Amino acid sequence: MALAAAAFLYGSAQAAEQPPAPMFWDMKERLPKPDLSARTRLRFLTTTDFPPFNYLDRDGRLSGFHIDLLRAICVELGIPDKCQIQAMPWEQLDDALERGRGEAIIAGIAITEETRAKYAFSRPYLQFPARFMMPKTRAVTEPIHEKIHGERIGVIAGSGHERMLREYFPDAKVVTYSRQEWLYADLRAGKIAGAFGDGMRFAFWLAGSEASGCCRFVGGPYMAPEYLGVGLALATKIDDPQLAAAFDYALQQIAVKGRFAELYLRYFPVSFF
Repeated sequence: MALAAAAFLYGSAQAAEQPPAPMFWDMKERLPKPDLSARTRLRFLTTTDFPPFNYLDRDGRLSGFHIDLLRAICVELGIPDKCQIQAMPWEQLDDALERGRGEAIIAGIAITEETRAKYAFSRPYLQFPARFMMPKTRAVTEPIHEKIHGERIGVIAGSGHERMLREYFPDAKVVTYSRQEWLYADLRAGKIAGAFGDGMRFAFWLAGSEASGCCRFVGGPYMAPEYLGVGLALATKIDDPQLAAAFDYALQQIAVKGRFAELYLRYFPVSFF
């Protein structure tokens, strides 16, 4: 088991150097193609305040990763002319779905025991791993836990990442922060040896001017649903599992054909995997 884990972590670290797109689907699995011909329309509900997933561009048009993903889903389902997208405030999404103003929500609803009692979810189409960031001057590779023994590692206080860091890397000296920008500033200034946290958030910082090219990902990615959740999925009414299954078919086809990788790297040019 130790050798298998080491091989997995080594492979992950090697892949991270090539900015890969993640694959969450079994390429050999065969999902049944759904027949949605009886549906007169398919309305997706979302918000405008979740960039880069859904937002209004400078021309006021609804844009983002989710919007392009929905278009690809509708093409795979063979119903592009029946698909509609409507944006509204977050607090109105649940009521709109319940009242029949839409058939599905794509807005980052967390998948929990509580929400599973309200919605039928597709399989996750994107997950968010934890990652380490360190200065580029440090050539650190897996196994990371051996390299950070006694090192000061920054993390956001009270987060799932803090709990994960303390359990998985008990020999690190955990330094907690209440604000993300303070963690970044200390990493850039060399006051901490590294930072541990949300890979997506870190990726945007690494790509931005504030990082000044100081740092990079090392090790990982680390997936831990018990700390980080299971990722993003489409939600439908609890009594409409057929539609959730249809989304699974479309999402798998999009992934297998490389369309998902294209969208992922368009919106996340610094891969967090």
